[in-house]
Amino acid sequence: MPVLDWIRFHPWSTAAISIAVLVVAFMIYMSSATPRLDRDWTENLAVMPKVTLDGDDFALDPVMDWSYTADGPARKDTTSFAGKISEVKNIWFMVEPQPGQAYAAHTLLLFEFPDDRIVGLTVEARLEKNETYDAVAGMLNKYELAYMWNTAKEVLERRAVYLDKDIYIYPLTLSAEQRQSFLRGLLERSIDIQVHPRFYNTLASNCTNELAKAAKLAWHHSWILTGYSPQRLYDLKMIPGPTFKAARERAFIADQLRAWNDLPSRDFDRTLLAELRRRHGQ
Repeated sequence: MPVLDWIRFHPWSTAAISIAVLVVAFMIYMSSATPRLDRDWTENLAVMPKVTLDGDDFALDPVMDWSYTADGPARKDTTSFAGKISEVKNIWFMVEPQPGQAYAAHTLLLFEFPDDRIVGLTVEARLEKNETYDAVAGMLNKYELAYMWNTAKEVLERRAVYLDKDIYIYPLTLSAEQRQSFLRGLLERSIDIQVHPRFYNTLASNCTNELAKAAKLAWHHSWILTGYSPQRLYDLKMIPGPTFKAARERAFIADQLRAWNDLPSRDFDRTLLAELRRRHGQ
């Protein structure tokens, strides 16, 4: 039977062929897209800090230390951070839920060092100027991936004060070896991405599963439905507490963050850690 007659005889085949053509076109598009480091980025994602790693020592420069009001950035300062991997004392898991969407959240990490010093890491979809984030576009190689190391005040106050989001900070129950391995892995990933850019992907390379991969955690749906990630870490006994509800209530800290907004960054670190220790008996 000639092909055209076969198609007329099997009307469903036209739809099947159309879908196949779209799938092939999509695969060609995805394989041909090339991630870049030189786009006209939005200002807060324009500069990933240079990461240097020498044995146990590491350094980050520049580290964003912006200050915020409800209207936006008030100051756009930068600083630097240096430390020893072996001296990381605690790692804290921060969650910023998406309002009205229990399954969605932004997550990031705070690394605590001696002398009450903190540096934060947030994995972002690297937006260009005048670009906004869209989860569907994030599946289609729309955004590059950025590893941003910022001060604790910058990453927290941007979300609590400027974006007016709820914030939860959970302690992670990790051994010294686990903390050090996790930090080293993320520093190495930060170095690599500045030479070999990659695409952000809502499903495969988002803010949470990038961290989960660095921690060598087995796949779980909460690495995609990121709002459920704290519950998953609790189930893995990586977040302590008699119940997850109790752990979550203890972790809520947005009101305090807003009250500390006028503190200098170093005083902010000290005040934050004193409060976290009080809550978690450390």
